[in-house]
Amino acid sequence: MAPSRLVPLLEQFAWACERLTGRMTGPVMDSGDGAETGVGPLTDEEYFWEPVPGCWSVRRRAHRPGPRATLLTGAGDWGRDAAPYPHPSPPPFTTLAWRLTHLSEMLLLRADHTAGTHTLTRDDYVVSGGAAEAVAAFGTGASAWREALLETDDAALDTVGRCTYPHGSDAESPFIDIVWWVNQEVLHHGAEIALLRDLYRARHR
Repeated sequence: MAPSRLVPLLEQFAWACERLTGRMTGPVMDSGDGAETGVGPLTDEEYFWEPVPGCWSVRRRAHRPGPRATLLTGAGDWGRDAAPYPHPSPPPFTTLAWRLTHLSEMLLLRADHTAGTHTLTRDDYVVSGGAAEAVAAFGTGASAWREALLETDDAALDTVGRCTYPHGSDAESPFIDIVWWVNQEVLHHGAEIALLRDLYRARHR
């Protein structure tokens, strides 16, 4: 049984993932007030849509990185625009593809650095080159993270550095703070993805 402190965070995570998945796959989405609205599945055109010039996105590895990016992170035929610290300022606007693959990568790597091999890096993550693959990868990452949380006892929630994920405050924070932070990542990137879908749908009106 999950520790009582973890239960509301698990429920929040499950609800956030369910809403985001519904927003990306349809056939209906929950508007938040119980009303359901029809929505089609995410398309490749929408996945790669660049609403403003100079976006960071997901690109074929054979191509050059996008504007102000210096590399394409990830494994496989596709990579995600990136640059080492300090990042460009102001930050580039990022496409739905960039945001979704970033979120899925974070979930999978944090799961590995909590209850897995503690070795996966961004260079190991296979970046999805299409919408259907990216939605499936989000489901895989979310499931892996949830499974890692279900192995957590009450003492582990207070353990500093329990997760060895190298790209956040994990080494300095109690694990329960990391669980909370991951929920916020899903919530805020999920809202961004939902808004990009709305903008894409309304762009020719």
